[in-house]
Amino acid sequence: MKHYTDTFAHDHLPELSAQPGYSFLDLPQFQRPEMLNCVDRLLDQHIREGRGEQPCLHTFETTWTYQELFEKSNQIAQVLVHDLKLQSGNRVLIRSANSPMMVACWFAILKAGGIVVATMPLLRSKELTTIIDCAEISHAFCAADLEEEMHLVKSDNLQSVCYFGNGQLEALMAKYEPVFDNYHTHSESVALIGFTSGTTGLPKMTAHYHRDILNICEAFPAYSLQPTADDIFIGSPPIGFTFGLGGLVLFPLYYGASTFLIEKPSPDLLLQAIQDHKITICFTAPTAWRVITTKVNDYDISSLRKCVSAGETLPLKVWQDWFDVTGLKIIDGIGATEMLHIFISSNETNMKPGATGLPITGYEAKIVDASGTEITDGTPGRLAVRGITGCKYLNRPEKQAEYVQYGWNLTGDVFRKDEDGYYWFVARGDDMIISSGYNIAAIEVESVLIGHEDVAECAVVGLPDDERGMLVCAYIVLNDTTKASDVLKNRIQHWFKEVAAPYKYPRVIHFVEALPKTETGKIQRFKLKNQD
Repeated sequence: MKHYTDTFAHDHLPELSAQPGYSFLDLPQFQRPEMLNCVDRLLDQHIREGRGEQPCLHTFETTWTYQELFEKSNQIAQVLVHDLKLQSGNRVLIRSANSPMMVACWFAILKAGGIVVATMPLLRSKELTTIIDCAEISHAFCAADLEEEMHLVKSDNLQSVCYFGNGQLEALMAKYEPVFDNYHTHSESVALIGFTSGTTGLPKMTAHYHRDILNICEAFPAYSLQPTADDIFIGSPPIGFTFGLGGLVLFPLYYGASTFLIEKPSPDLLLQAIQDHKITICFTAPTAWRVITTKVNDYDISSLRKCVSAGETLPLKVWQDWFDVTGLKIIDGIGATEMLHIFISSNETNMKPGATGLPITGYEAKIVDASGTEITDGTPGRLAVRGITGCKYLNRPEKQAEYVQYGWNLTGDVFRKDEDGYYWFVARGDDMIISSGYNIAAIEVESVLIGHEDVAECAVVGLPDDERGMLVCAYIVLNDTTKASDVLKNRIQHWFKEVAAPYKYPRVIHFVEALPKTETGKIQRFKLKNQD
């Protein structure tokens, strides 16, 4: 079956034998036609059914209706095909903070038959170049206020960069009528590629189909949120994260609701928007819920009916403090870029405070030991998941074999299951550092630090922290140990934020004379973790 002219994504999907088993796809809500472009259900259908004048995207400055998003997406799709010469199956990068134009570009790419690669605005040119080269990205849309770093990207793959917010894309859009015939993709055509940090080597690319995008809208939100067209969503995660994509774009539009986008969200801005715009559903990380709890009495949040936490485990104290102040129950959940969105969670009728929850409709889970045998006595083990979505790494068979075993997705998390079937988070199974909802691979931080002129060796670990969940902590061996000082620590931290995404920088630095190693020279990070 030929999906696209450019077959890169499909050519690099894992062999069928290496892909996970799927379940629940026979349920009515998850059945999709063979020919399917997800934009038709998420956006175009609202226009056909007369909801074009309903609000869709809000900011503090403006509101777009469904009709406006539809027309702008159509015009951008015309620009892609006619001006930028997009071929179906080409990968298109988006570099932007959360904004209406970012959403319009996202839909336009799929309308034109492209594959979306949305990124976070904090990424630097080196990281962007790696993404562009790994996915052989040919086109990019970039917000004008982020163009400086984009200009530093050097890649033979990238054919065109089109900027919006400075008039470039807008001038091209103005040439076209706001109509477009969507590309006829298949249900199993790749729609998006999400990059996920790994603990070693290059970042991993996980692919998701048009079918997957619609099916997650029938999973977590139907199970936990029960959205209606009257809901207004808000949240802090970037749309470049699949957590943010689902909570701030896919879910609200699937149900005909609207969403409030904030380019640089903070607890105060979230609360201000909830008060002034009568927000009903909020997605953010435990760190933000902790801060919001201390400020909530200064605002009227009476419109809020659902609170969602993901990105890192939700401490029971954060849940309890919020409940004590507001009477609202935070819905915890665990998801993964590999699975596209949340697969274990709860709703207000079955919530057990402190537990992550139960497998939502569309997924099943179990705890397994190292051999894949199910553990049924409550002992912690590896979390295995299977359902309507699953891991499909592009061009990484060795990583696919690690993540998918015995037909199940192994998330890298250690959980336990209690006698009632509830899943409780225990720990990450690798060296991933989850800080304020960001996934930060230790090896990524180390690879940046080692480029500093004063650094001879380094090792990075995560330290528990009440505010952020974990802190990035670096143990550094200097070329000249006499230079060790607080001034140098600050200088290294400042330098790091100039050359890599600032959220990855080491908030704690220890200068040491040597790193603990095995006889073969492997750094023993567990010894460093035990020092603090």
